[in-house]
Amino acid sequence: MLKGTLLQPQILAALARAGHRAQVLIADGNYPYSTKSNPRAEIVFLNLAPGQVSVTQVLEALLGVVPIERAAVMRRDDGGSVPIWEEFARLLPGVALEPLALFDFYAAAQSPDVCLVIATGDQRQWANLLLTIGVVPP
Repeated sequence: MLKGTLLQPQILAALARAGHRAQVLIADGNYPYSTKSNPRAEIVFLNLAPGQVSVTQVLEALLGVVPIERAAVMRRDDGGSVPIWEEFARLLPGVALEPLALFDFYAAAQSPDVCLVIATGDQRQWANLLLTIGVVPP
């Protein structure tokens, strides 16, 4: 029996295979993860129903298991504010959010470094997050 913040076996297995600088895409319910992510990445479907499970819930669970050194977010085309970024910043203190234009974000998510894609049912627009795993200090 596992005890901790993350219990989903596919996610744990993918993270166990990942190393420093591997990337994890947490995708909102509108993200085209089947065409705009690394085709070799493990895809875990947590999109139970609209609004369930959220990107921030997944992020909170991941933070209990792996260190994060970078975080890229999807920027709106019009440059307008994205409210979920405030939640990301609160959950990732000391990690600057790197805004990427839509097609730049898609290109980054298709990188061979992306080892895990987590599909959520989050209905908030622009709620996609591309995390880079950091180092566990000795």
